[in-house]
Amino acid sequence: METISFEDFKKVEIRIGKIVAVEALPDSNKLLKLQVDFGVAAFAQGSGEPREQRQILAGIAKFYTPEQLMGKLCPFAFNLAPKKMGEYESQGMMLCADSGDGGPILIHPDKEIPLGSLIK
Repeated sequence: METISFEDFKKVEIRIGKIVAVEALPDSNKLLKLQVDFGVAAFAQGSGEPREQRQILAGIAKFYTPEQLMGKLCPFAFNLAPKKMGEYESQGMMLCADSGDGGPILIHPDKEIPLGSLIK
């Protein structure tokens, strides 16, 4: 396993988002299109700023149904450059645990937490 410096790790912004919409893509048996709410941008609560929502494609369709994902709070890599996947664009990456037997496992906060909270 290659190691990275702490400074490199600090560059990755991981935030908690709430999955507010999920769509199976008709041309893919692997990808689900998620709409993820990250709350008020930059935590400017009460400033009248719009909520930060992003479209994120996740390769978990073989393991989770859209119904299982709706409303879940999960960690996402927030500051990745957008990536075009077919005709869709992903604006982040969902983070899951790897159980070693081939299937991803969702990670959830164990108590209430504001949307967009930064994981340090």
